[in-house]
Amino acid sequence: MAEVRFQRVGKTYPPRRGAAPVEVLRDLDLTISDGEFLVLVGPSGCGKSTLLRLLAGLESPSSGDLFVGDRRVTQLRPSQRDVAMVFQSYALYPHLSVADNIGFGLRRQRQRSPLQELADGLHRASRGLPGPLRFPSRREHRIEAVIQQVAETLELEGLLDRLPKELSGGQKQRVALGRAIARQPAVFLMDEPLSNLDAKLRGGTRSQIVELQRRLGTTTIYVTHDQVEAMTMGHRIAVLNRGQLQQLGTPLELYRWPANTFVAQFIGSPAMNLLPVTAVGGAQLQLEGRRFLVEGPMGAALAQWQERGNPDGLSAGLRPEHLRLAPATNRNLSAEVTHCEALGNEQLVSCRLLEGSHLVQVRAEPDQALVPGQTVHLEVQAEGWRLFDGAGLALPQVPAAATAGPEPVLPKLG
Repeated sequence: MAEVRFQRVGKTYPPRRGAAPVEVLRDLDLTISDGEFLVLVGPSGCGKSTLLRLLAGLESPSSGDLFVGDRRVTQLRPSQRDVAMVFQSYALYPHLSVADNIGFGLRRQRQRSPLQELADGLHRASRGLPGPLRFPSRREHRIEAVIQQVAETLELEGLLDRLPKELSGGQKQRVALGRAIARQPAVFLMDEPLSNLDAKLRGGTRSQIVELQRRLGTTTIYVTHDQVEAMTMGHRIAVLNRGQLQQLGTPLELYRWPANTFVAQFIGSPAMNLLPVTAVGGAQLQLEGRRFLVEGPMGAALAQWQERGNPDGLSAGLRPEHLRLAPATNRNLSAEVTHCEALGNEQLVSCRLLEGSHLVQVRAEPDQALVPGQTVHLEVQAEGWRLFDGAGLALPQVPAAATAGPEPVLPKLG
């Protein structure tokens, strides 16, 4: 196990066919604690997979340094970095059995003399013979013991003699995980390992990966596009956009207290509703012709914002659960239902506000009868407001007591 550090890491790809160079990562600083499960999320092309490939040694950074524990690994060969990577495409050797795929890295960890190679080869060739006729190899015996242990952990015991083409997608993914686990590396790197699985299998494998990481305690960096994976698997989430770190924190910190409008709309499914508002004094916001009181930590932040003389350029965010279908009153927002999604335990209702025509999404009870075109009224939860300035950054000085844990780490942007 080991801490992982990226220090001012940059990656720029050279120009092609007369185009400009492509800057994928920009002076990125990131520290993953020993034994931590960190999830990397962000839109396509933001640099998530590139970050993994740099740490694995499959690509070289244009600037900066990478550390695994106390070792600077920037210039080391992949085999010397003590990391193991699980790819989206599994990357199994089609001509090798499950057992040989799991043990592939073990057999190449150390240099062998020609005599040792011959002994190991004879041992493998004689595995199917009766005991007295098998050629002994202590090294191969140790490798076979590790393979058996990993197979039992991942429930692959009955598949060890099969080829990859004889496996299902979930079985292939477990073999790829087993190959990484067998090496007992300091760091696991996982690049969207569940994206090729169906929804049911993905859920089961997700739980298995989390349990394995908890049991092994190995530092893990996991790349995904899936919101459920991001919110349920990692100790912390790092959000990237255009090669820069937008926010780093626990799933609840990012969901409740996004650092900027990008994180607000990227984390959470559905995304946070963003509305243009005006600060009107007394910890109040005006949305079109209606005024709303802001309570809790955001009320204090709004008051400080107004004291500094920055009343303009404000936008407000509301999670769908902070809007509630309610009777018609002067305080509630009138809206027209445009679409309903029945999710079993709830409905996700898309509405268009009658004042301003802004689109919002609302969580509703599953038994409420709603149809497109129907007029409804929305009550705003006063503590649900999240406020952002003209640059899209969250208003500062949110008390730490307002969060479910320590205050979110908000990196400097720009």
